[in-house]
Amino acid sequence: MLLELSITDFAIIEHLDVDFQSGMTVLTGETGAGKSIIIDAVSLLAGSRGSKDFIRTGAKKAIISGNFVLDERNPTYGVLDELEIEHDDGSVVIERELFENGRNSCRVNGRMVNISTLRRIGETIVDIQGQNDHQELMNPDRHIFLLDEFGEDKLTNLLEKYHAEYSTYLKLKAINDKKNQNEKEWAQRLDMLKFQINEIDAANLVAGEEEDLVAQRDRLNNFQRIHDALVTSYESLNSDESSALDGVGTAMSSMQSVEDLDPDFKQISEDVSGAFYSLQDAVSLLSDQISNLEFNQDTLDEVEQRLNLISQLEKKYGDTVNQILEYRESISDELDQMQGNAAEDDDLADRLEKSKQMLIKLAKQISDKRKVIAKSLELGVQKQLADLFMEKAVFEVNITDATSLTRTGMDNVEFFIQTNPGEKMLPLVKSASGGELSRIMLALKTIFAKAAGVTSIIFDEVDTGVSGRVAQAIANKIYTISTKSQVLCITHLPQVAAMSDQHYFISKQTSENRTMTHLQELSSKDRIGELSRMLAGTEVTKITTEHADELLKLASHERDVIRKELKKK
Repeated sequence: MLLELSITDFAIIEHLDVDFQSGMTVLTGETGAGKSIIIDAVSLLAGSRGSKDFIRTGAKKAIISGNFVLDERNPTYGVLDELEIEHDDGSVVIERELFENGRNSCRVNGRMVNISTLRRIGETIVDIQGQNDHQELMNPDRHIFLLDEFGEDKLTNLLEKYHAEYSTYLKLKAINDKKNQNEKEWAQRLDMLKFQINEIDAANLVAGEEEDLVAQRDRLNNFQRIHDALVTSYESLNSDESSALDGVGTAMSSMQSVEDLDPDFKQISEDVSGAFYSLQDAVSLLSDQISNLEFNQDTLDEVEQRLNLISQLEKKYGDTVNQILEYRESISDELDQMQGNAAEDDDLADRLEKSKQMLIKLAKQISDKRKVIAKSLELGVQKQLADLFMEKAVFEVNITDATSLTRTGMDNVEFFIQTNPGEKMLPLVKSASGGELSRIMLALKTIFAKAAGVTSIIFDEVDTGVSGRVAQAIANKIYTISTKSQVLCITHLPQVAAMSDQHYFISKQTSENRTMTHLQELSSKDRIGELSRMLAGTEVTKITTEHADELLKLASHERDVIRKELKKK
């Protein structure tokens, strides 16, 4: 329920704080006093479209806030949980600011949200009904949900099974659709992976071989340089005419003969001996290299071809042989997965068809239940219409087959009504206007107040166009609805105002050339005065005052009767 409402600089309201109660609250006052402005403010908290035109003249922004207290079963909590908005104390505080530049600021429990999110939350809390407002009940798309809520105890288990299977069906269908849409791309990818793996495998790559091949190619390409360097080095060290090795050997023998005479001679002798033996090893190695040195053009060609193949593969699959081999492993895994999925896809169509057949079976069972529930609903609404002096009207729940499976089954549900004998049955949204529409809506609201799940229902002059006994019947229905959900009602009918638990009078005052709205909660005595004004119009007389007092007493009796009847049910 809406517990507190605060409005600042909104339209002709400078500042207004009001506390509401559960049950039925009416707002009365002269035309133009600002009754609908208050409803507009609540509507903004529920996510309706805002405008800078709402800002009070001279102000920079309009501020509206509302504190809603909800019971633990309210569907709002599910939405808040999904949006990760905290709600620890069982209340929801909604704040909205409208700025001169057209910007809106919306907060729910201190969390900034956008307008669409606010609307999604607001529609679970507040339901605003105007005379020609088709929200909820006047929306044919909502009729199937209202029917299901009415027959909740008979449908819950079936609907849960259907929704679970429907989720499975959608997943399978999405996979199947994607497979069909991408079948060509899938096949192309499969062929490409196979080609790439075969191409890499055919090369028989070995980690590190590229470096060895480069070294081998460089030796073959530089054969003459290497040969000349080896021969020259060998001849310099081991020439018959002038051998460097012989010279070092002679030096070594000479130093060995005197090494015992001085430690320095000993060190020189060892260094020369080391040099002699190192050169001797070098001469041996040079001899082996010259003996083994061989140039083969065929071998060079083979090395060049191998390096060229590796270069081509590196351009496609990686910068090195190791990267190519790593890429091969990764696409091999992908190929295995695709081939495995292909095997699983073989029975995908079969699984999808089985899921569809199960849905059709469950949908038919749900449809059969709905038709039984629809009859019960028709009887209930007929009774409510009779109470509202539309006993000749005929209400019908029209159930037709849908063209495809949907989340709600295979039914299209729409409410039809015949307001007068001999007329055609017409969709509810097209069949009535004025007072008839008000009564039809109240009849449905009486049935669906609990099903709608909202905590606050606002009626904005829905009683227009009726009077007399019909007015009292409407007043009784609005009060009946208020026993299930908080009701805020703007009315011009004294019968409706008399039935309320809480009565506010809204007036318009002018001060310093500025118009302001004033709100006053009426005492029992003040209520008699306001009802007298509503009965008499301009001039209040003793008779109208007595009539107003009698109307309050009658309303008290009517409330007692309604409460007793509700307890019996």
